[in-house]
Amino acid sequence: MQISAIGTIESPFIELSDMPIQPGGATGMRGRIVLEPELAEGLADLGGFSHIIVLYHFHRAGEAKLTVVPFLDPAPHGVFATRAPTRPNKIGLSILKLIRVNDNCIDVDNIDILNGTPLLDVKPYVPEFDQPGGCIRTGWLEDNDNSSLATRSDRRFA
Repeated sequence: MQISAIGTIESPFIELSDMPIQPGGATGMRGRIVLEPELAEGLADLGGFSHIIVLYHFHRAGEAKLTVVPFLDPAPHGVFATRAPTRPNKIGLSILKLIRVNDNCIDVDNIDILNGTPLLDVKPYVPEFDQPGGCIRTGWLEDNDNSSLATRSDRRFA
């Protein structure tokens, strides 16, 4: 299996520390997704959506760890029960507000991604497809006070 970057993500965040840890904490932070020019045709009709799912490579994350201490809890958790970047495949996911599509560029809001991050894929966010029905459990985060909106990153995953 081989996966290649299809573009680059531009954001105001140059350093790993002091950036939002989730899009909800990045309200008003503008960014741009720049696809390779030969892929611009694939952006046709994306502008009709209000939000997009962005998949990217945590290119500056440190070595993969199966147990991590996440930003929102002092207790260790399995990496697959967190959003930590030090994952075996280092794949990140963010749901961003789409502002505009122009040629091979997508302007977005609420970006929580490091500048220069390799882009893997873009998909439209569709609530009917992407929001599960029924009772939602959030595991160890249920005791969290929703501090993800104010929490900033540090270098623990570098």
